[in-house]
Amino acid sequence: MLTDAEKDAIRHHYQAIGKSLPGFRPRAAQRQMLASIAQAFARSKPREGDALPERNGESIVVVEGPTGVGKSLAYLLAGCVMAKSRGKKLVISSATIALQEQLVNRDLPFVLSHSGLEASFALAKGRGRYLCPYRLYQHTADASQGELLAPDPNMLLWNHKPEKRELEQLKRMADAFYYRRWDGDRDAFDETVEDRLWSRVTNDRHGCLKSACPNRSECPFYVARDQLDQVDIVVSNHDLLLADASMGGGVILPPPIDTFYCIDEAHQLAKKAINQFAADHQVQQALWWLDKLDATVGRAEALISRKELATQALDAATGCAQGLGELAQLLTPLAQLEPSADEPEPTWLLENGELPENMALTAANLNVSAATLLKQLTAVQDALVEARRDKNEDSGQIDQLGSELGFFIARAEALAAVWALMCATPPEGAPPIAKWITTRQPGSGRRDWQVCASPVSAAADLANNLWRLAAGAVLTSATLRSLGSFDLLLAQTGLKWLGDTECVALESPFDFQRQGELYVPAMRASPKDAPAHTAEIIQLLPKLIDAAAPLGTLVLFTSRRQMQEVHDGLPAELAACVLVQGSLPKAVLLARHHERLAAQQASVIFGLDSFAEGLDLPGEACVQVILAKLPFAMPDDPVGQTLSQWIESRGGNPFIEITVPEASIKLIQAVGRLIRTETDYGRVTILDNRLLRQAYGKKLLAALPPFRRL
Repeated sequence: MLTDAEKDAIRHHYQAIGKSLPGFRPRAAQRQMLASIAQAFARSKPREGDALPERNGESIVVVEGPTGVGKSLAYLLAGCVMAKSRGKKLVISSATIALQEQLVNRDLPFVLSHSGLEASFALAKGRGRYLCPYRLYQHTADASQGELLAPDPNMLLWNHKPEKRELEQLKRMADAFYYRRWDGDRDAFDETVEDRLWSRVTNDRHGCLKSACPNRSECPFYVARDQLDQVDIVVSNHDLLLADASMGGGVILPPPIDTFYCIDEAHQLAKKAINQFAADHQVQQALWWLDKLDATVGRAEALISRKELATQALDAATGCAQGLGELAQLLTPLAQLEPSADEPEPTWLLENGELPENMALTAANLNVSAATLLKQLTAVQDALVEARRDKNEDSGQIDQLGSELGFFIARAEALAAVWALMCATPPEGAPPIAKWITTRQPGSGRRDWQVCASPVSAAADLANNLWRLAAGAVLTSATLRSLGSFDLLLAQTGLKWLGDTECVALESPFDFQRQGELYVPAMRASPKDAPAHTAEIIQLLPKLIDAAAPLGTLVLFTSRRQMQEVHDGLPAELAACVLVQGSLPKAVLLARHHERLAAQQASVIFGLDSFAEGLDLPGEACVQVILAKLPFAMPDDPVGQTLSQWIESRGGNPFIEITVPEASIKLIQAVGRLIRTETDYGRVTILDNRLLRQAYGKKLLAALPPFRRL
């Protein structure tokens, strides 16, 4: 229950913001969001001794907050007050690192400075964003001299001979880090570092020497992680949040039991979670590193007391290599994987996620041998850590071996994850696991195969690994409902199984009836007839857009091909006003758009799906949004295809159950580009006759903002 002290604190800090900001107007929807979050967090059940509380979503609230509500202020203020009052950490998670940095550099300082709240905060990134000083110094000179080592002591980790420019950049990185001109955060380095090179100087949890590392005190990852223990608010991103949850929670971020979560852009969480729990590996690459493993384990065997661990690890590696060899023999003759001019890298999707009979035994053997290899390599690494305590004279060699072994453990973990998923049988009634194999032809010309497996839903993982453990959570975004309901989001995130979860749809602060209008012309051509539809759009656009008026228009397409064909077919006068996505970097294109408008010229942006979300063009920068088609995303990826097959096998219709609801969300997001402030105005035009002719069209229209209909 929310205490009077907590109510007073929230009210006091909210009023302080109003007093410190001239022109600030309290918004009813914002106050409702503040209250909903505070009340949800107040319902959090405390731990009783060592027992974890039984949670059923009572401290979780889903809030759809349309543009203009001021969501970040609401969740930052309510979250911070409640976390401090209840002795919890506040973890704020956004969809991307860019949004993380916006929270840290703009939103949080703003709220704290104007509200009078006292709270400390830090940015959390995954280990892979940070330099590993130990590995960098292995590739360059020691920390004091900065001279290049030759030969490279860690050459095993290079799958190509290091180029001079790469070694020179490593030298500059080492100098900048040693002299503290750089803190080891990849995003803060003043040069672009290619992924191939960065992978040589970052680390993962397997290769990390942890407390045994001679550079532990200056390690950027540990410095950053230690800082997280000292602050009140941790700003994360969805990928890091999900990675931490998959490891049980509390590994990188604070433990869920002690945490209130504010998850912004929550509509992206479910798909990111599916990616997090997927796994893949390439057959020939795995055979390559398995072949290299013998030398590393052999050197480790000489330093550890339990020699049998090395023998067992190599036996398991032999089993993996034999299994992969058998797999390659099975895949080589398959017509489904034979490259062609039209399909140089074909994909074979295993129907309903079921392994062919002739592959089942090989898969089962790989599942056992890969799991055994991972277990034995981890045991060898633990034995090395133990040996380091007793053999100070060999510490340098042991440290290097530990780092190399971590390289192999990470790959063994991926190998084991793939084959565990390939052999898994979901519970009765649950959707299958998507399984597919893609032919890869690297520059060497030697054919390889990428073996992939992924759950088609992350609902169970999210429910068990996050929601049932968390002290409390708010999930928010401008668009969370589909066809007017939260059902799709609740199903995809697993919250449908936590019956006490509260859902709140806030009213928009905008007067859509006054500010905007919706026009759905009676198009003759169906979007299914692409040439005719494109031709009709070319005819209509000059009538819809005034090339002489200094106003902004956004035209959104679902196909790059149609976007280009429409542009090519426009009259010269209108085509000269168009800026096409991809022709310029996004920031440059938007700057050009604003420059044209400032010069009293018309400006039209042609964009694809990525311009339908997150693009902010207030005022006359966008007075018309035109959609060429409804944003249906037909499942052409293996995960989506497997889910569709499963729905069909149960007598369902994947188009109605998945495609239309997801299109509803995308349509609302695209339409939302028009009205960004209380003074904006304009028109939404949708050039798709299915809105008027198909039964689902009425549902899609009903879910849109209540614009005036033309």
